Amino acid sequence: MISVAQALDTLFALVPPHQVEFVPLIHAHNRVLAGPVSAARDQPPFAASAMDGYAVVEARPNVPLTVIGESAAGAGFGGAVKAGQAVRIFTGAPIPSGATRVILQEDVTRDGDRITPGDKLDTGDNIRPAGNDFRAGSGLPYPRVLASADIALLAAMNVAKVPVARRPRVALIATGNELVMPGERPGPDQIVASNTFGLHALLRDLGAEPRLLPIARDTTASLTTVLGMIDDADLVVTVGGASVGDHDLVAPVAAALGMQRAFHRVAMRPGKPLMSGRLGDAVMIGLPGNPVSAMVCGHVFVGPVARAMLGLPPQAVPRRQGVLAHDLAANGPREHYMRAKHTPDGLTVFERQDSSLLHVLSAADALVVRPIRDGARAAGETADYIPL
Repeated sequence: MISVAQALDTLFALVPPHQVEFVPLIHAHNRVLAGPVSAARDQPPFAASAMDGYAVVEARPNVPLTVIGESAAGAGFGGAVKAGQAVRIFTGAPIPSGATRVILQEDVTRDGDRITPGDKLDTGDNIRPAGNDFRAGSGLPYPRVLASADIALLAAMNVAKVPVARRPRVALIATGNELVMPGERPGPDQIVASNTFGLHALLRDLGAEPRLLPIARDTTASLTTVLGMIDDADLVVTVGGASVGDHDLVAPVAAALGMQRAFHRVAMRPGKPLMSGRLGDAVMIGLPGNPVSAMVCGHVFVGPVARAMLGLPPQAVPRRQGVLAHDLAANGPREHYMRAKHTPDGLTVFERQDSSLLHVLSAADALVVRPIRDGARAAGETADYIPL
């Protein structure tokens, strides 16, 4: 068996360089910026008023000024302002030539075309200089997942099409004679397939393009047929059949189809019977069939691989530290990912950690990570965890 860190490094080495495509800005949200973008001009492109008021050369308390025009957003004042004059101006409007400040409308009284500043004038100039937000040629660092604020910034930069990483195509294959699809009526010895549906949701949230292939039965012919449907997938994820039992056929069938195995079995729980390699142009990951094992491995391995395929840094899923709400016994020879929940007293690890219990995983919001041979922990100590 290899460690989780070694398995991740091996998987990252299998990931091919990401591909770049251009998409309209309106479709770029939550995509990974994969190339340079630059502003077409300064923002604002002119000195602009930060307030509603009057643009003036200078103003003194109780000294009247003559209003000679107006500057509004999208319709600036075409002339120049001289001493003793003022231009009515609104927020975002261009500052007229000659003006050095904007006095606030609440700081003056107006009578016809004359304004009189009051005794207490705002001391700021209330002018946003040209390029105050960004300059022409400014860009965004990449790679990065584009948030809504990034989309607004790109729009202001006048970027209409955005270079993003192509979404990795992921083929999800459930294996086993015991499985039926949700909505079907299981036979007396069958259960409903759940793992691939959870993995589909996880991958979609990460920005991949997952698709469910038909259930592969525990026969060489069925597995060969379904694996032949992977088509243009960048990543193939099988669930079940990756162990060493008489009905675990994924490894030998994949090998017969040309898979170059990278590793088989990882020192973790749940999830020891994990397999990986390359099948044609696709990275292949064979997950264990127990529901919790498959989902934990989805978070620990499949998610980081999908992110690396999107051009993001190849790194393990981020961990945080939390305070334990109760004592924990010493851990054994495998890294343990324990379902837990945040409570007012700290992280509470569920007593039942059986890898078949999806309801416990659904109730959890964290996976407490216990290192190999980790000693007993007392309530109040800190522990690493992965947010769910």
